[in-house]
Amino acid sequence: MRNFSFVLVAGMLLFAGSVLANDGKTKEPKKDLTSQIGDLLQSNRFVLNEDQDLTAVVKFTLNDEGQIVVLNVTTDVAVLEAFVKAKLNYQKVDVAQYREGKMYTVPVRIQA
Repeated sequence: MRNFSFVLVAGMLLFAGSVLANDGKTKEPKKDLTSQIGDLLQSNRFVLNEDQDLTAVVKFTLNDEGQIVVLNVTTDVAVLEAFVKAKLNYQKVDVAQYREGKMYTVPVRIQA
């Protein structure tokens, strides 16, 4: 019984320590970056049917100033490629931790 109490107290201390260490404000950098890219691409003037979607895969990196540098946009629609490049290239994003030169890949979907 004494060992069980010791294990229970140790488990509670570990749990409390992990809860206090996670302040809830830390975000996963990739998700935060994805939502910022979504905001940058929000204002578009594509006219689509209800069942039509435009998709692309964007490969980019971040420079030393925290700006997006678009490397490649893979899509079948040339207008979408030009739109994504124009909207994202050299836009500053707010990411707490990033590695300069690391390649990121984000799927983009524009729907009606």
